[in-house]
Amino acid sequence: MVQSVLGSLVLGYRPLWGRSRALAGIQLYVRGEGVAQVDALHLLRTLQEMWSASSPPLLIAPQTRQLLCDMLEHAPRGTPWLEVPNDWLADSAIYTRVQSAHQRGLRLVWRGELGRLPEPEIARCFDNSLLTLRPEDAVAALKAAPPPPRPGSPPVPAHGTSPVIDGQMYENIASRALMSHCLDQHNAMALAGWPTEDVLYSLRHQQMQPAHATLLKLLKAIEAEQSLEAFEDIMCEDPLLAYRFMVYTNSASLGLRTGIDSLRRGLVMMGYGSIKRWLSDQLPHASTELDLRPARESMVLRARLTQHLLESGLQKDLRSEVYLCGLFSQLDELMGEPLGNILHRIPLSERVYDAIITRTGPYAPSLEMACALETNDASAIRQLCETHELDQEEINRALLRVLASLEVARHPGH
Repeated sequence: MVQSVLGSLVLGYRPLWGRSRALAGIQLYVRGEGVAQVDALHLLRTLQEMWSASSPPLLIAPQTRQLLCDMLEHAPRGTPWLEVPNDWLADSAIYTRVQSAHQRGLRLVWRGELGRLPEPEIARCFDNSLLTLRPEDAVAALKAAPPPPRPGSPPVPAHGTSPVIDGQMYENIASRALMSHCLDQHNAMALAGWPTEDVLYSLRHQQMQPAHATLLKLLKAIEAEQSLEAFEDIMCEDPLLAYRFMVYTNSASLGLRTGIDSLRRGLVMMGYGSIKRWLSDQLPHASTELDLRPARESMVLRARLTQHLLESGLQKDLRSEVYLCGLFSQLDELMGEPLGNILHRIPLSERVYDAIITRTGPYAPSLEMACALETNDASAIRQLCETHELDQEEINRALLRVLASLEVARHPGH
């Protein structure tokens, strides 16, 4: 049996968010494991086999010069986008391969600072760019796009022209205003990562609510008399909705048997009519804030990954438990209070509580790995594999399966 290339790699990922605040693609970090040379063609074939027409577009980000050189040299036309860091273009071996790859029809993405754009001769080789704004660029952009005036206050005049270039990708945007400027005013193709912290800070005076779209989707599923599995799946698309439902099913006023420790049990105990009434009560207060969508979807992605990393051999009820472990692991960010307090309000199993709060117990390795895979920190991923005796190939396969199964906006820029 030929050894899979996935055993010789360390992978990580970062979502790319489009103008509609929906998933537009995935930046896939790829690093060779140890000194062995990675078979770039084998990797590309593996990705092609696992990806479908509905999977998210990929931006492959090689983390070593050798791997980038191999991909530039051997990747056929039709390969996913390939990222080339500006700093590496000074290497003549890479620059020559970039020119050759461009002539073969490879789609290349230049990655670097907005203030250090490449010369026209180099720029011609790239289909798009992944840009970082320097502090002075961010200030100039915000001055050129001042915030809307407060009621009763005069409008704030714009100062100068924004340095932001239309139609490109941007990364490390920490400000909600800057995110909106890039996506809405300059039609950025995507943002790598999301300014979740600033979005939540700007909404700090509002109580966070479940998403209106998810509530509506669940109500329609109930009206169509779909299965309990379908109800559970929809509820799992929103961490706040899932949490609120568990708090409600365990409330003294409801008078249900104590200790409803799963969504499935709560759905069975309540019945269609009661669930529908509860959802209808939530609807008028539900959130229509689009800027929260990437934060919610990132939490759901972590939950799916946590579950898949521990899936083999688990019974269905335990798989659901592991999913909740990932889904609830960032509720403190949404609710603005300590996680321990949040989780103590519902009778979760000790396994879930221990994994989230104390990073111990049988679910902790999967949750920690799911968190580590959200970065390009290969050493942290390797360390977790060693500490918990996890197989690198299985980790990578689970990650790629989850990423390939994600739904993506068909027109990410709009």
